Amino acid sequence: MTKYNLALKQVLIEECLSARSVHEVALKHDLSPSLLRRWVKGYEQHGAAGLIAKYSHYDAQFKLKVLQCIEQDGLSAQQACVQFDIRGPSSIRQWKRLYDKGGVEALHPRRTREFSMPRKPSKQSSTSPPTPADSELTPKQMLEELEYLRAENAYPKKARCLNPSGPSNCAGKKTQAIQGLRHGHRLALLLRAAGLARSTFYYQSKVLVADKHAALKERINSLYHGHKGRYGYRRITAALGHNGEVVNHKKVQRLMQLMDLKSLVKVKKYRSYRGSEGVVASDLLKRKFKAEAPNQKWATDVTEFKVKGQKLFLSPVMDLYNGEILAYQINRRPEFKMVSAMLEQAFERLNPGDKPVLHSDQGWQYQQPTYRHMLAGKNIEQSMSRKGNCLDNAAMESFFGTLKSEFFYLESFESIEQLASGLEDYIAYYNQERISLRLNGLSPVEFRTQALAA
Repeated sequence: MTKYNLALKQVLIEECLSARSVHEVALKHDLSPSLLRRWVKGYEQHGAAGLIAKYSHYDAQFKLKVLQCIEQDGLSAQQACVQFDIRGPSSIRQWKRLYDKGGVEALHPRRTREFSMPRKPSKQSSTSPPTPADSELTPKQMLEELEYLRAENAYPKKARCLNPSGPSNCAGKKTQAIQGLRHGHRLALLLRAAGLARSTFYYQSKVLVADKHAALKERINSLYHGHKGRYGYRRITAALGHNGEVVNHKKVQRLMQLMDLKSLVKVKKYRSYRGSEGVVASDLLKRKFKAEAPNQKWATDVTEFKVKGQKLFLSPVMDLYNGEILAYQINRRPEFKMVSAMLEQAFERLNPGDKPVLHSDQGWQYQQPTYRHMLAGKNIEQSMSRKGNCLDNAAMESFFGTLKSEFFYLESFESIEQLASGLEDYIAYYNQERISLRLNGLSPVEFRTQALAA
């Protein structure tokens, strides 16, 4: 092809000879592998002369000799090009069609070339009279010319839609535009309007569909950013399954790595332990956090946040059946009234006959007589972790870690009020939208609702 000069061809050939395969070099430079192979074979057979563009007119005897050699030796058109120093296999295929149709006589060069379609008319004013060539067009030729003009008019519009930033002569962009118009126009007309070779179009079409996971990547990216980077590959996999799309988790992990999508996680923490200030209850749960029904096992704790030198405290109650936050209070100080208000709110979720166990650490709030009396008034058994054993209350520790890694560490806050509002939004999201693998890919509220409906 004339757009590749001799020096460039020689550089590419040297790269092909030193590379593991021609296909590797073709992908690197966005070229057709068959074109590179033809250059390499031509160079090996004829040296640098085999790379220079030729504009020779071959006589009928030469054409016949080439065709006979192909027939007798079983050569392909590509191999014949290399052996006879012909630049393109398309010429040989054309000679074969002419020979099959008209014999040796059809191989003689013709002085004039017949066009299957009339040439594009030169630009003239709309008021100028038609040229003799226009007036001599047959009705069929006029329809063909009209069909081409429609394709020629549609192509630049489509190309601009695909590339609004400016014009592009890239073969890939041209191929995309043509693919978008094929439903309404013949391929030959679109290729002519775009100035694109048919072989280039089919090669670029294969390249464009090479990423068979493009649609899946888009859905993964949408889920990841929709949940503000809180989901890792496991939850993304579950979310896809929740939407009816079964995908292997390893594939999701690999695609997320390719797109550089990672779940962001950080650490804690406020400690409420001040030593023994009252009665310390026994550990009734003994790290058995699984509950068989709602309102069977509850857990609570207090955590701390800091914004611009100010502190904010959160005190929630979690139902260990589905991990749902049943009640919570937010306060600027870790006062007992925050915990008592949380309890009053949680008591509203009890049904007649419910007698849950409420587990906490040995924080000073949970050793207060008022706290124990409030629990006893609702037939709730108190349970406490052992001293210095954070894993005894691992369910709440896990929630606080998730809350901070998915919300607090990913945002910037200008005030305590802004943080408090964000906490309320996140807890609502956590209960109603955020899926859990432990809950079969459902949110806590969905899991509870589904269980009650069963």
